Amino acid sequence: MQQRIARFLLVIGLLLIPLLTASAASAANSSPADTAYQFSFTSGDGKPLPLAQYRGKVLLVVNTASLCGFTGQYADLQKLYETYKDQGLVVLGVPSNDFGGQEPGTDAEIKAFSSQHYHVSFPLTQKTVVSGDAAHPFYKWAAAQGVGGIFSSRPRWNFHKYLIDRHGVLVDSFTSTTSPAADSVREAVEKALAETVP
Repeated sequence: MQQRIARFLLVIGLLLIPLLTASAASAANSSPADTAYQFSFTSGDGKPLPLAQYRGKVLLVVNTASLCGFTGQYADLQKLYETYKDQGLVVLGVPSNDFGGQEPGTDAEIKAFSSQHYHVSFPLTQKTVVSGDAAHPFYKWAAAQGVGGIFSSRPRWNFHKYLIDRHGVLVDSFTSTTSPAADSVREAVEKALAETVP
């Protein structure tokens, strides 16, 4: 009986060794390049917008649109930004025409619209593809992280939200229907802001 148990444990051990070795190798190979800081957008006025410039800050990345039923979220995003920007929050709007063709304007028109109607002062990128095979590399990376599960790991409509912590790690994801004013968003932002950077 003891020999059977010993053999069983030996077999289990042999089966686990490759898994543990692969896990350790994966951890050893992770690097800062595995963070959001490896990506860059282009700002609405055509200048490079590397996410690495936000190192040490908390970043809320939101794909936006001017003609959407959720466009009013611009106001809540601006309020969230004003409330927490001095603590290190940056909201980054990523205008996209992917869903329903609801962002048809030029970059200049998008900036003017969001500023005039919602007093947006947080940065906006150029109009960007955020879904499908042509998605911006940041969005492909973020979707592959699987944060938020099957329903919120990738944008399925305008005003999807990704929360990046002070280390460039994707820590949360919120669907379009989750308002920036929701407790879940505020609490996640506050938790990320409470983290210190060495």
